[in-house]
Amino acid sequence: MRGICYQIKDVLVETTLQKCLEEMGEVPYAIVLSPSTWMKYRDSFDMGFDMDPNPANIYNTKAEVNYDSITGTFSIPDRDDLNGEDAVFSFAMDEKGVVFIDRSGTAERLIKKIARYRKWRFPSLERFLYDFLETIIADDRILLNTYEKELNRIEEEILQGYEELSTARTNEIRGDLLVLRGHYEQLLDVSQVFEDNENRFFREDNIRFFRLFSGRMERRLAMVSSLRDYTVQVRDLYQTRLDVKQNRIMTILTIVTTVFMPLTLIVGWYGMNFRYMPELESPYAYPIVIIVSLAIVILSLWFFHKKKWL
Repeated sequence: MRGICYQIKDVLVETTLQKCLEEMGEVPYAIVLSPSTWMKYRDSFDMGFDMDPNPANIYNTKAEVNYDSITGTFSIPDRDDLNGEDAVFSFAMDEKGVVFIDRSGTAERLIKKIARYRKWRFPSLERFLYDFLETIIADDRILLNTYEKELNRIEEEILQGYEELSTARTNEIRGDLLVLRGHYEQLLDVSQVFEDNENRFFREDNIRFFRLFSGRMERRLAMVSSLRDYTVQVRDLYQTRLDVKQNRIMTILTIVTTVFMPLTLIVGWYGMNFRYMPELESPYAYPIVIIVSLAIVILSLWFFHKKKWL
């Protein structure tokens, strides 16, 4: 891939790399280049780098202010598999435009989505960057709502006493939320670097776009934190129900043991078979022992029921 080039007008207008370079400074641009193409044309963009954006070693989302540029990286989790491999790319920008250095195709896909759906009354680099960041998190509200509904369902099943339940899915959701929290914190940091506007690349009246995105990220972080707390509550509720069930089983076992303990004593007592035990010769001994045993069982059960232990 040599690259795709867009000029930021009332819509994103696809053009050639050569035209973007010729009209640099007149019309803001957004360009996606492969690492090899970037190395070939990097000097043409006339950006001052303290640290060259390296697309080979990307582990998180960040932005760094250089002498005459802002460079950084994006590491975007796959929303279908948040614990899988992230889509990664780097970027370099100044007041004239932004260049994404990407071999994964992610930046190109995001920009093409903006080109299809966005139209601006007052086009600017700042508004494009805002929409680019927004596109990254566009469907996350639906994802978070899905997690919330799933946790509600699990909670209802626990309260209804479903037998076939475990905390495995709750733990998976908690892990996904942890990934999203880290991702949102990094996006918030990038937005705040743009908002600081240390190199004065952005117009002051357009800084509001970055403040708007930062506020949105803070609300998303609050929602993620709330859902993570919810997973803890659901897990604790499950553990409580499990403890109640185990206590119930132990109560029943204790009652059974207590009821049959006197009967065991009777069996042991009369199982000694001493020669002069008068009951052994009595014709009424056997039915009397049966009646006494039944009376002990009935009285024990009545006592436990009265104490509400049964």
